[in-house]
Amino acid sequence: MQIPGHPRVEIVVPVKNEEHDLGPNIRRLREFLDTAFPFPAEVCIADNGSTDATYELGLLLASELPGVRIVRLEQSGRGRALKQVWSASNAEVLAYMDVDLSTNLNALLPLVAPLLAGHSDVAIGTRLAKSSRVVRRPKREFISRSYNLLLRATLSAHFSDAQCGFKAIRADVAHELLPLVEDISWFFDTELLVLAEKAGLRIHEVPVDWVDDLDSRVAIAKTVGEDLRGIARLMRSRVDLEPVRQKYGRPRILDPRTAMAARVLRFCAVGVLSTAAYALLYLVLRQGMPAQVANLLALLITAVGNTTLNRRITFGVRGVEGRWRHQLRGLVAFGIGWSLTAASLWLLHTAIAVPHQAVEITVLTIANLAATVVRFSLFQTWVFDDDAPTLPAFEPPAVLDQTRSN
Repeated sequence: MQIPGHPRVEIVVPVKNEEHDLGPNIRRLREFLDTAFPFPAEVCIADNGSTDATYELGLLLASELPGVRIVRLEQSGRGRALKQVWSASNAEVLAYMDVDLSTNLNALLPLVAPLLAGHSDVAIGTRLAKSSRVVRRPKREFISRSYNLLLRATLSAHFSDAQCGFKAIRADVAHELLPLVEDISWFFDTELLVLAEKAGLRIHEVPVDWVDDLDSRVAIAKTVGEDLRGIARLMRSRVDLEPVRQKYGRPRILDPRTAMAARVLRFCAVGVLSTAAYALLYLVLRQGMPAQVANLLALLITAVGNTTLNRRITFGVRGVEGRWRHQLRGLVAFGIGWSLTAASLWLLHTAIAVPHQAVEITVLTIANLAATVVRFSLFQTWVFDDDAPTLPAFEPPAVLDQTRSN
């Protein structure tokens, strides 16, 4: 129920040293909210560590424009600013956007409406949908798409655009999730979305029209390094999301055939990577050692990596518990693979005294593919069966159409 005098939506605009863009863009945003937005909304300028006249200009805007306020943080960090302002807000829906207003403001209502209606828990603008219209430099487009593909590969993320500066969250959900988010900088968005998805929350995506800010001062190399460290931390994380899941999570409706197909595809993808790594290792090792020894070492090294990737990506096992047991069981599968490839090599060298290396690689690849079928069966029924989580947490978007809005 709306409390009289309280905004239904609060839009936070994090800024640092933005004295040139702040005035015209806050005025433009406020005018849009007053003339084209149907819900009571407040704008909060979150100045996080500016050293120019940004804060003073923000004070003038707050005194001049109704529905605009400013919060000063002495330390920088977009995540820190959002976390502090959102935690103290009394609005129903909490949003944020970049001060450059790169995202067309017409997307604001589609962003927050499902949250106000209680249909969704988190909403994000996406520049990567087919219907999005984006003007962006090729370098930043490549980095953005690569980053989101990396999130899919490492964290099984299903949302399409982690870092578009245009997001919203229901306040009640934010109060549960924000204490669990550790990052206070650029990785804040990604971590919040990953935790929300893992908790079974519904993430609504809005295609946006977006124009690149040519004056962007984001330090790409530094941000990429921070993001990679954040991904590594989340891969090791064991945050307890069960209370959030119980309170807000929605059950997922599964098609067992689709679930199995998704698992097989992930297993095959890991297998392709492992086979390529095996072939390269074998070629390198074969230069200085006999074929059987090179085959054994190449298989052993790639077997450890294969078990690790399948444990995390294909079967969704996280944490260190059972890791060594799984590796030992994986070595049994390795033994089967080794016996098949060793036998194939023996047969080849029996038939041809000095076969060409290309022929060796072909025979070994075929033997590895045969071993793959046996290995998947063992992984499915024995290697990870004791403590692997259920498939729902790792379903592809196609089977989640009843739990998240596209």
